[in-house]
Amino acid sequence: MSRVSTYLNFPGTAEEAFTFYADLFGTSFVGPIVRFADMPGLEVAESERSLVMHAEVEILAGHVLMATDMLASLGHEWRVGNTTTIALEVESRDEVDRLYGALGGGSVEYQAPQVMGWGQYWATCLDRFGVRWMFSSD
Repeated sequence: MSRVSTYLNFPGTAEEAFTFYADLFGTSFVGPIVRFADMPGLEVAESERSLVMHAEVEILAGHVLMATDMLASLGHEWRVGNTTTIALEVESRDEVDRLYGALGGGSVEYQAPQVMGWGQYWATCLDRFGVRWMFSSD
């Protein structure tokens, strides 16, 4: 099933923010918090291993917020403009390719579609209007 959610990047405060949001909206985390230490083969600074690689919290009307902490050891830089992404979970790899092709054309900030370590076919880009998009399919 397709789903649209909002993906938020944090400078090491994702768990604190999402605990606050869950309390505020009277919900809980959707599934477990995945930490960078949980990703086999991913080498990050020891001080960053307990940070959030992925978390989800449902807020209103079924809308899901997702989050990650940005890691200095991987060259991530948290700044205005890269803190919010529209995440599209679609039915097929072909749909990921189609959307990525249409929105990412000419983008200088992108990750081309590929199978990731967590098993999804995934891509991201900044469109010509400055909006960040993320695409994934099982």
